[in-house]
Amino acid sequence: MNKCEQCGNVYGQTFKVTMNGASYLFDSFECAIEMLAPRCTECGTRVIGHGVEKGSQVFCCAHCARMEGITELTDHSASEESST
Repeated sequence: MNKCEQCGNVYGQTFKVTMNGASYLFDSFECAIEMLAPRCTECGTRVIGHGVEKGSQVFCCAHCARMEGITELTDHSASEESST
């Protein structure tokens, strides 16, 4: 039995996630997300989808990037926007 690195639960079905060369053991996806997923620079939401990035800043959406003054990021490609 292994111990979850996020919550400390000892569990027989932990799983390993390797990210940027480091490995972690978790007992649930929830714990993995809490420890590894970045937070949006603007609103603090965990970014578990694609999100958008500018340099080292990660945002959950282009709206949050605009709130930080970054206007060139978009959530969808131009062809998707014109078809909706």
